[in-house]
Amino acid sequence: MKDNKTDSIRLLRETNAGIQMGVSSLEDIIGSIQNQELRDLMSRAKTEHEKLGNEAHRLLHFYGSDTKEPHPVAKVMSSVKTNVMLAADPNDSTAAGLITDGCNMGIKNLNKYLNEYGNASPLVSALTRRVIRSEEKLCEDVRAYL
Repeated sequence: MKDNKTDSIRLLRETNAGIQMGVSSLEDIIGSIQNQELRDLMSRAKTEHEKLGNEAHRLLHFYGSDTKEPHPVAKVMSSVKTNVMLAADPNDSTAAGLITDGCNMGIKNLNKYLNEYGNASPLVSALTRRVIRSEEKLCEDVRAYL
């Protein structure tokens, strides 16, 4: 059976990698958005993700662990998909769709990791759940722009 510290570190590292992917995706998309309300929504989501990332970093430091970068292939593929789709159909609906897809992937992965690392500390699990709620809210908020 895995111990609490090991599961906590693993869940934190996966949560942090997911947050980094979210921030990176938002950075890729924000500049292409025409609607000011949608741009503001995305900017607020980026700021919230950065704050959650800072909290994950503090907890990783507390546990004596380093961060985990998102898988390089996943990061490149996400960026390429974003750039190609926005080049082919440069509108706010495309941007909202890309964010929706990214949020859904993040929600799925983080829930999987919550289950996989079930012995993580309640504090770490709570942070992961806050990230999931943030992704769910962003997904809901951008529906009006699809």
